[in-house]
Amino acid sequence: MKKFSLWLLALLVMGVLAACSGDTDEVAEKKTTEDGKTIIKVAFKDEGPSNPVAVQYYEKLAENLKKDKDLDVQFELVEVAQGDYAEKLNLLLNSGEIPDLIYFQGGDQQIANQDLLEDLRPYVEKSEYLKDIMQPHNVSRLENYPYLLWVKSIDYKVPVVRKDLLTDLATSDALFADPTPENYKAFFKELVDSGKVDYSTTVAGDISELNFIFDMAFGINQTWLKTDDGYVFKKVSEQEKEKLAFYRGLYEEGLLDSQYLTKQWDTKEDAFYNGEAGVIVGTNGKVIDFYNSRVKEVNGDGAELAILPPAKGEYQGFGASDITKESRGLAISALSPNKDLVFEILDYLASPAGQQFDRLGFEGEHYNIVDGQIELTEKYYAEWYARYWEPVEMNFDTPISEKTPMLSEPAIESQELASSYFAEDNAFIIPEEYIAQWDAMENLYREYSADIITGKLSIDAFDEFVQKWNDAGGEALTELANETIK
Repeated sequence: MKKFSLWLLALLVMGVLAACSGDTDEVAEKKTTEDGKTIIKVAFKDEGPSNPVAVQYYEKLAENLKKDKDLDVQFELVEVAQGDYAEKLNLLLNSGEIPDLIYFQGGDQQIANQDLLEDLRPYVEKSEYLKDIMQPHNVSRLENYPYLLWVKSIDYKVPVVRKDLLTDLATSDALFADPTPENYKAFFKELVDSGKVDYSTTVAGDISELNFIFDMAFGINQTWLKTDDGYVFKKVSEQEKEKLAFYRGLYEEGLLDSQYLTKQWDTKEDAFYNGEAGVIVGTNGKVIDFYNSRVKEVNGDGAELAILPPAKGEYQGFGASDITKESRGLAISALSPNKDLVFEILDYLASPAGQQFDRLGFEGEHYNIVDGQIELTEKYYAEWYARYWEPVEMNFDTPISEKTPMLSEPAIESQELASSYFAEDNAFIIPEEYIAQWDAMENLYREYSADIITGKLSIDAFDEFVQKWNDAGGEALTELANETIK
C-alpha cells in the first residue's frame, strides 16, 4: 500500500510539471478588472501584498504607466512564502501558479528547462530604451541565457578603509602605489600594530570576499585556468594553494579576524563601523554608499571611506565576471497572455521617466523638486532602492541637484574602479546531471580551505583535498571543461 501511495504521488507531481511545461502556445487566460484594466501578476522577493511600500510602489507605477504610456494595468502581487526565496518560488511555480513577471534569485534553470520562460532577446532587440542601457556583461549574459534580464552595474566587490585610519600609516602610500600581496600584508600589519583596529580585515563566513582583492594577484584570473596540460579548475590549482598559504599567514598573525567563519553580513559590517576591523569588502556603488553613510554617522565625517585597489601580481583586478547567465533577474512567463505588455512595462522602466520613478521613489517623500531640480531627502538615503534597472549612466527627465547627489564620491569611485577592471570569465553552465556532485565538491572545498586557513590542517592537506575533489566528480567535470571551453 505504501509503494502504491508513493507511485500515485509521483504521478501527481509529474502531472503538475507536465501541465506547467506543456506547449507554450497554450497560454493562460487573460484577466481584467471590472473597469477593463489588464491584471499583471508579479512575483518579487519581499514585494508581496503584505509589504505596504511594495503595494504603494506598484500602485504608483500603474498610475505612471497610464499617464506616460496610456497603459491600463493593475498589478497583483504574489506572496511568496517566507524562507529560502529560490526554493519557495519554485514550489509556487511547480504548483501551477505562474505569474506574468517573475524575479528569480536562483532556481530559474529548472523552470527554464520546462520551457516556462520566454526568450527575451527578440523583445530587447525591438525595445525603445532597454537595449540602450544594457552594459557589455548584460548583453553577453542575455545572449548566453536569454531568460533573465538584470541591468545593474558589474557586481564586483571592492575593499574599503576609513580615511581617518590611514593617518600616519607609513605603509599606505606604498599600498596605493604598488598593491602587491606583500604590501597589502604590510599595510594590514601596521593597521593592527598602530592599535587603531583589533584586526585588519573580516569577511562574512568564508573567503569569497577576500578573493575579490587577491585572486588575480595570485594568477587566478578565470574559473578554469589554462595550463600546458589543459584547463584546471581554479580551486584545485597551484595558484589556489599559494593563495591559501597567504591567507593562513594573515590568520596566524591576527590580521584576519579569528571569528570570520561565524560572521554574518550584519556582524561583519558592525565590526567595521565600531572600529574592530580596518578593512571590509562591499559591492561597488549603492552598498559602498550605504557603508560610507553609516560609518560617518558612527565615527564622524573624517571617517569617510577610501577605496582600496585590487592586489597586483601576475594579474590585477577584482576577478573575472561570469557571463554564462545573470545570477538573478526578471523573467517573463512563456504561458502569460500578456508577454508584450509585460515587456512594455520593463522597457518603460528603462526610460527617463521610468528610471526617475524606480530609482528615486515617491515625490514628496524621497525627493522634492526645487527650482527645477531634484533634491533627495533623508528618507531616500535611508530606505530607497531601485526595484528594476540601475545602469551606470543616469538619464532622468529632471536633473539631480548637486546639493543631494544620488551617490557619494566613494561610491562613484568604487563603480568607476570596478568598471575599469571588467574581465570576462570562461565559466560555463554546469549540466543538471552534475549539480549534486558540484555541490558536494564545493562543500569539500569550503571545509578544507577553512581548516587550512585556521591551522587545523597543514597546507600540505591541499593535495589531499585535490584528490578527493577529483574522486567526487572533479575529474569528469574537468574533462567536460576541456571539451566545452574553446
